[in-house]
Formats: sequence, structure tokens, C-alpha cells
Amino acid sequence: MKTVGMYLTELLAAYGVDTVFGIPGVHTVELYRGLAESRIRHVTARHEQSLGFMADGYARVSGKPGVCFVITGPGLTNIATAMGQAYADSIPMLVISGVNALGKLGSGNGHLHELPDQHGFAREVSAFSHTITRASELPQVLARAFAVFDGARPRPVHIEIPLDLMSAAADQLPAIPARLPRITPGAAASTAIAEAAAWLKSAERPLLLLGGGAVAAADQLVTLAERLDAPAVMTINARGLLPAGHPLGLSFSPSCQAVRRLVANSDVVLAIGTEIGQTDYDAYCDGGFALPGKLIRIDIDPEQLFRNRTADLALLGDARETVRALLTQLGEPSPSRRGAERALATWMAGGDDLNPLTHDDLAFLHAVRDALPEACFVGDSTRQVYAGNLGFVANAPRTWFNASVGFGSLGYGLPAAVGAALATDNPVVCLAGDGGFQFTLAELGTAVETGARLIVLLLNNGGYGEIKAAMLDAGVPPLGVDLHTPDFVALARAYGWHAERYERGCSIAERVRLAAARAQPTLIEIQDRDGSTLRGH
Repeated sequence: MKTVGMYLTELLAAYGVDTVFGIPGVHTVELYRGLAESRIRHVTARHEQSLGFMADGYARVSGKPGVCFVITGPGLTNIATAMGQAYADSIPMLVISGVNALGKLGSGNGHLHELPDQHGFAREVSAFSHTITRASELPQVLARAFAVFDGARPRPVHIEIPLDLMSAAADQLPAIPARLPRITPGAAASTAIAEAAAWLKSAERPLLLLGGGAVAAADQLVTLAERLDAPAVMTINARGLLPAGHPLGLSFSPSCQAVRRLVANSDVVLAIGTEIGQTDYDAYCDGGFALPGKLIRIDIDPEQLFRNRTADLALLGDARETVRALLTQLGEPSPSRRGAERALATWMAGGDDLNPLTHDDLAFLHAVRDALPEACFVGDSTRQVYAGNLGFVANAPRTWFNASVGFGSLGYGLPAAVGAALATDNPVVCLAGDGGFQFTLAELGTAVETGARLIVLLLNNGGYGEIKAAMLDAGVPPLGVDLHTPDFVALARAYGWHAERYERGCSIAERVRLAAARAQPTLIEIQDRDGSTLRGH
């Protein structure tokens, strides 16, 4: 007999799902009945929060939704943090959980893993949460989930299946077609595109602001920047949309003064797939970001077009398709507007308000990038990540992301890097600090199990260094920020990793090249209590 759980596996495979992240439990056993014989790979994490972060990292690199199986109650509450991170960063994630049997939902009778309102809890960190009450609902609800992933602002979706329905017969469910209908997102309205083209053609100092919502339009955006002769400022999640070395690409944060001056002096700004939110544009919370020129915004989310800075001209549509249509309207390349000169001047002044330690960290990161030009960098909340967010130059899109901003979940780095490594054949570099690393260090085991091609650069400063500095700056006695840390090298070796310590003056380029050639993952611990270890790398 084919069960509803088995039918679900077949339906996921038909949607192109090739990986599921999960931790089996008594409330999800029936979801696994058909999984072993399917072509879907299952990855077992050590904690549900971590498996959510793995799905997040996998989704960012692959462009496909990360799919998770979790148990009722604590499985869902544990993954909620990862769902919150994905919600904040517009990452497609499908979380399928069990829930107590029909007739027992929210009873308060003390059933195993019972929550008073699991559906309501999940709704706060998802585009929608749906409780299956009849097996016949499953195909439609899954279609709705992929409609969100394909045609709207991608965010987590939660589907819960009662325990008695998981094992019910699926003989009345429709046959799964060879090709399932999917949404093809479209461009903005042609009249709005024509008006945007007219504004941009008449601009003297055009500028592009690119966000994470534009990552699927990399080729078109390079052409657009060149067609307009316009500098392109790339936010954290947009790094690499214009490759390293492109004369119009700017990877400095819009919170840097030089970039702010560039924005303020631009007469027409085209913002694509960016929230224009605080963590990118006002990281120091000084209120100094200003956009006085005309603003054109392209976004898939209608509400976002009017958040933070209201658009003077709003284009609702898919970034890639809208930019394609805009290029047709723009026609031939514009006469020189000194775009490369404006970008170069911003580059030359961009580091003026960065401190020497940030410069050292950026030089270190760029040395790693040059040694591994195809690597993906996945970060936690740690000093090197903060430096990279201010000025790291990525070689390609989807190769620089972290959880240090937005929702800002500690512990993201290692599991997200494992997920990223499962989505690419290229090396993945995880940037972590000793504090955040201890949130999820058990995923060292998952990395070995999955054969993840992974290099962890672990900055050990003996605690929560950034928070300690903030407490001291505020005149608050530093309490709870100095941590006992284990022997990370010995710990990693116990999990089957190659592990070593980085010494001042050693070549980090040589270390990471050797690491990338190994069959096993590598951890390189950098003990850096005073900020001096990375100098002269």
C-alpha cells in the first residue's frame, strides 16, 4: 500500500527536490517509508536548528528550496530560529512537520510533543503555515508552496501532517504527472519599464543599488551597468553580481561614507531586489544614509517597494525578467557618463573610514579568495565577517553570505556551510568565531558523514569579542563574554577532521590550497586575542 508519506516523497521528487534535511523521530517515521528507495538524499543533522541552517545554505547556493523534515513540538520550535533567519533574508525553505493526530490537536491532554497551537507558532516565521486535514489537500498545498518559491518573495513555508494521515492510504490521490506546472515569473508592467528607461536615459549620474533579490539576474545586471555606464553598489547578499575587477562594481557597504557620497550625488538611482534596510545602509545606526535623487525600485514584493525609502517609480516584477525588458527599452549603450571614474574614486576613498584591523581582516579574506577563486564564503557573526560585509569583493554571486545581519542568528556558519557544500563542487570556506561556533559545533560530524568539501577558519579570541568591546565602549562591566573554550583542534580531529593552528607569518593561501585538496574537511584555528595574528599573513 502506498501511504500519504510515500506519496509526499514522490511529489517532492517531481518538484526537483534532491536533498532533504531531517532528524527522524517517532512522529516522522512514516515520512521516511519511501525515502530510502527514492532518488532524494537525506542529510541528518545533530539539531533541528542546524538542519534549518543547512537547508538555508543549500538554498542560497543552489537556488532551489531547502527542504526539512522535523518532528512535532520541539522539532518545530528548534527549527524556528533558522526559519526566522530565512524569512528575514528571503530564502526558500520548505519545513514539513508532524503534528498530533486529528482530534488531538491542541487538546491540552499532554500528548507527546504537543503544542497548544503549532500552526499558529509556525505562521510567525513563514509565508504561510498549513495543517493537512485531508490527504487530498497535499498536492494543492505543495503547489502553493512552490508558487511562493517561484513567483513571489521566497520565504519559508510550513506544512504539518497529522500522524494518522501520514500512514493513511494514498490510493485516492491523483497520479503525479511527469511534469508539474510551475510559475514563470514575469517582468513589471511595460509602461513602467518604458518610463524607467526614459529616466535612466536622461540621467547624468545614474547608479545601481543591487540586493539579494537580484542574484538570479547576474548576467543581465553586468550588461545593464555597462549599458548605462553606471556604478553598481552591491549589498552583502549581492556581492559578486559584478565580478571582482569589474570597473563599475562596488563592494563597499552603503554604510561607508564614500558610498554614501556617491549615492547622494547620483541623480537617478535604480534599486533592484534590495530592502534599503538598516543593516546594509545604516550599519552604524547614525541615520546618515540619504538618497536625494529620483529612485526607481524593482522588486517582487509590492510592499517592499514602499518600505524604508518610497520609490518615485515602482516596478513590480521579477528582477531578471524586468531587467531583460529594460535593456530592450534602453537600446544602444549610453554615451560615457564617467561611471568607471566615479566608481574608481569611490574605491579609492572607500576604505578611509575603516580601522586598521578591518583592513587586515579584508586583506586576509582576499588572500583566501585569491588562493581559492571559486570558493563560497559562508559566515557566522564574527569579526572577519563584519569586515567582509564592509568591503569583501566576491568573484561571483552566491559566494558571500552570512547571518551577522538581519535576523542575526549565532551558530549559523558551520551548518549553513555544510548545506552550501552539498550544493556545489567548489570549496566552501566557513568563517566562524569561537563563541558562535560552539552553538552548533556538533555538525562537525554531519560534515564528515556527508563528505562536505569544507574549510573552517575559526577565529578564537576567547569569547564574544565584539560584545565585550561594545560593553566596554558603553561603560558596562564586561560580564558573560569571556568563555572557556575547548581544544578545537583536538575536538575536530576526534570528529575525523584534519585540524591545525595558524601561526602568525604563515601563508594562509598555502594552508587553504592544501585544505581544498584533502578528501576530509579541514579546521584551521586562528588564536587572535589582540587582533595581531592576521597581520603579515
